[in-house]
Amino acid sequence: MMMKKNLIQLITLFVLLAFNFSLAKAQNGDEFEISKNLDIYSTLYKELNSNYVDDLNHGDLMQTGIKAMLDELDPYTTYIPESRIEDYKMMTTGEYGGMGALIHKQGKYVVVSEPYQGFPADKAGLIAGDKILEINGTSMKGKSTDEVSELLKGQPGTKVTLKVERPGKDEPVTTEIVREEVKIDHVPFYGMVNDTLGYIKLTGFTRNIWRDVKEALVDLKDNHNLKGLVFDVRGNGGGLLQESVNIVNLFIDKGETVVKTKGKLESKNQSHKTSMQPIDTELPLVVLVNESSASASEILAGAIQDFDRGVIVGQRTFGKGLVQNVVPLSYNTRLKVTVAKYYIPSGRCIQAIDYSHKDEDGYFTKIPDSLTTAFKTRNDRTVYDGGGIEPDIELEPRRMSKLTGKLYTDFLIFDYATKFYLNHKTVPKATEFEVNDTLFSDFTDYVVNRDFTYTTETEKKLEELEEKAKKEKYFEHIEEVYKELKAKLADNKRDDLVKIRDEIEPLLEGELVTRYYYREGRIKATLSDDQEIQKAIDILKDGQRYNEILDGGYVSKDEM
Repeated sequence: MMMKKNLIQLITLFVLLAFNFSLAKAQNGDEFEISKNLDIYSTLYKELNSNYVDDLNHGDLMQTGIKAMLDELDPYTTYIPESRIEDYKMMTTGEYGGMGALIHKQGKYVVVSEPYQGFPADKAGLIAGDKILEINGTSMKGKSTDEVSELLKGQPGTKVTLKVERPGKDEPVTTEIVREEVKIDHVPFYGMVNDTLGYIKLTGFTRNIWRDVKEALVDLKDNHNLKGLVFDVRGNGGGLLQESVNIVNLFIDKGETVVKTKGKLESKNQSHKTSMQPIDTELPLVVLVNESSASASEILAGAIQDFDRGVIVGQRTFGKGLVQNVVPLSYNTRLKVTVAKYYIPSGRCIQAIDYSHKDEDGYFTKIPDSLTTAFKTRNDRTVYDGGGIEPDIELEPRRMSKLTGKLYTDFLIFDYATKFYLNHKTVPKATEFEVNDTLFSDFTDYVVNRDFTYTTETEKKLEELEEKAKKEKYFEHIEEVYKELKAKLADNKRDDLVKIRDEIEPLLEGELVTRYYYREGRIKATLSDDQEIQKAIDILKDGQRYNEILDGGYVSKDEM
């Protein structure tokens, strides 16, 4: 026990020495505040360890304290323990050691969502819908996706044994998987959408991804009659800043400043310029964005907009104008810390939330419109800071009804796709696959037979009526009519599915096609049905409208 106390005191001493050493670098004359609070923390932890009734789990306690401290800042400043280094590697490089599959929690177990084509899980025969019962003989019942993911990842060449339950099989399937270096393809698809217009989908900004984008662009130019390009960064949460600069450079002349960063430290104040010869500075370009396009995606879209190099189409982007660096800590841990804000060519910062202040309820709030500032693009168009990139052509997002959302979150679409895949060895190729009347009817039968229940807005109002009627002593007079009406609403569940078929079909088609043709197939299958892509194509086809938008002569309004 004495040895343990001495160890804690020694650790505390080292912490104090380390921070005292760093006081010389402290900013704004806050050396005393740092020293005082470190001393309080040190003595508190020493007394806690000495007096607390049970033994402390020092690792968990410290991580809890670190998390609570960082939660007071912004959500992007995070601690990366040694156990999560593979996740950090995947964020920056798109690579990790593992089996190559997406997973999700469904009930008490974690289920395979999607194996990546050609990687260990796929080669071992795992399919979407496989329930992971055991890993290396240990039950996975009740484990989270993070816990299962950590067990599945590991050094390439090492083995992991999985026992999975597959729908339609009486007995579990056991398979041994040899881990590999898995590289996520962040350009999952590119190609021509018609005779003259190309399409590139980008899902992340990992190291050297600009080379993949360049390769796709060069291929479209050299081997097709390319007259315009749709560049899709919807749902792209960002990544490495320099990659966005390099991708912008494919369309912008050498020597242009794409983004500036400004931080507390002088070393963080940098200008990032295009440094290479572009591939094409004249090709008509539409960039598709939505509310989930963030960070590096916003640098890309914002620079294209500020240089008037292309038209931005979709919904206002997320609004992340903060830059993070990852700095090493002791024991192979890391700190991902916000070090600067970034400013795109017009001079605006598109950060939407002010993390330096909280409201009276203790919440961070968005920067109000009254505090935004106007800036000018190269063609003298007016753009604003303080809230993401506002598209040149703003489209109404497709909203999902509560019923469709319930089908999705209850995994009924996913489970039906699993059943369909196990019963149909082949389907038409991705671009020809469609959810016809027979298939949709089979899906509705499946949903109804699963005793699927949900509460419509009408039913909620009916329940409110029942509650009020009982309070006011009227319910016994309307009870029979109430029960009859409630039964009729319940009988309409199948009709409700038919009414929202246009919402269900894209989700169902995408899930089914992915089982046979993986991510690339899903994108191919949805190209012709994607209304936002079709809007981008319409703009590229109409040269006069395209030029009017970039010249500032076109007034944007919500469309679709």
